[in-house]
Amino acid sequence: MPLFSHHHLRSLLQRYLVRAGTGSDIAQKVADNLVESSLKGHDSHGVTLLPRYIRAILAGDLNPGATLTTLSDAGPIVSFDGGHGFGQALGEQAMSVGIARVRQFGVAIIGLSNTHHLGRIGAWAEQVASAGLVSIHFANVAAPSAVLPFDGLRARLGTNPFCVGVPLQNRPPVILDFATSAIAGNKARIAWNEGRAIPAGCAVDANGQPTTDPAVLMTEPLGALLPFGGHKGAGLSLICSLLGAALTGGETESQQIPPRAGIINNMLSILFDPARLGAEERYSQALLAQVNWVRSGQEGRDVQIPGEPELRAYARRQEEGIWIDDVSWQAFVALEALNT
Repeated sequence: MPLFSHHHLRSLLQRYLVRAGTGSDIAQKVADNLVESSLKGHDSHGVTLLPRYIRAILAGDLNPGATLTTLSDAGPIVSFDGGHGFGQALGEQAMSVGIARVRQFGVAIIGLSNTHHLGRIGAWAEQVASAGLVSIHFANVAAPSAVLPFDGLRARLGTNPFCVGVPLQNRPPVILDFATSAIAGNKARIAWNEGRAIPAGCAVDANGQPTTDPAVLMTEPLGALLPFGGHKGAGLSLICSLLGAALTGGETESQQIPPRAGIINNMLSILFDPARLGAEERYSQALLAQVNWVRSGQEGRDVQIPGEPELRAYARRQEEGIWIDDVSWQAFVALEALNT
């Protein structure tokens, strides 16, 4: 597997995107977002997605020049359509609007529909937390259903991410960010590329039998992912589609979306200023006290707060570099032959 510095990958990805018709500034923003995801240990949402993005542009399922269209503006509630543009750029812009509205109203609800892949949703929670604000995000994946409902036989749900960001005083924020499936779909793709099994309890084959073979998620006849935590994950996945897509004007799984070249997301984000809740300065100390309490008395065990695994991976991969699996690297090589 090739190993690259993050500096090299930022330049490489930006160059490929520009060749495919993306403006230089947007291309750099997308490249940086993908590299940052890989640096933080999420290869499933990182640089290996670049070939798929290029294919989506060539197929017309990703519009590299799309901008946000305002669907509704009601003060603290704003809704946008992304026009299948780069989620890395449009997500950042939508959160910037949300932050500005929180400054004005104390709270903001931001709808974002029909945008291409938003990437790691934690990036948007980090953006909001850096402004000292709390955020909650419900996202769905407008794609063929890939996840079973609880006790179900047929896939009816998406991997639909859920994310919460909470800023801490003089510390990195708490960033809880996960797919509502037992593992993200792209994590199964990486496992398939690398020829390794996925964890038990994550998937079933086309006959509904438990399996650790990621091929059942990549090749016909397709199996399905399981929700995390049984009925809890399945319920949260449904909520992500109801709030993230049905309420924002995006596509839900019920529309039986056919396979597509791109990755289309919808998201509802709730942002608010914790200082306006009435706890005054006490809330900052209470947040820190609770985080410290979770770690206390654990007899040397490595208890981690949500967001810390990403920080550890970031520090390590900045020094060691980013691995790209051989299958994904061959997809990069194949880009050289594309007439873009």
